[in-house]
Amino acid sequence: MADKKTMIVFSGDMDKVMASFIIANGAAAMGSEVTMFFTFWGLNALRKAKKIKIKKDFMESMFGWMMPRGSEKLGLSKMNFCGMGASMMKSIMKKKNVNSLPELIESAQLMGVKMIACTMSMDVMGIREEELIDGIEFAGVATYLGESDEANVNLFI
Repeated sequence: MADKKTMIVFSGDMDKVMASFIIANGAAAMGSEVTMFFTFWGLNALRKAKKIKIKKDFMESMFGWMMPRGSEKLGLSKMNFCGMGASMMKSIMKKKNVNSLPELIESAQLMGVKMIACTMSMDVMGIREEELIDGIEFAGVATYLGESDEANVNLFI
């Protein structure tokens, strides 16, 4: 079996997405091929921070308005307190010289981590390709399953 790692990033919680990217960066640094498949709430980590003007129907617009736009806007899974918890976590991370989530994403891209956005989830949630950061691939679950069949580690976060 190849030295390959895959993970499904389902959560849109800052701490869970960070854990995903810490694992991905660590595996890539050790020479593993890494594929991350972002679906449903996990897609929010890949959204551009800036609003992109795209014509959407009412429901798609509502999803876009209600969801966080980009990795900097994600909240914590526990003790978020309307964003205060995430701000506290970011402050502590900075003091301790821990890379921020945007830095972890950039590092993963530089190390060749393959990031795939689930096209079915994008359709359901009204997210368009133009709204996601550059360097992302777009595919369905069959592509992820093909990648995971070849992997020696598969994670769901």
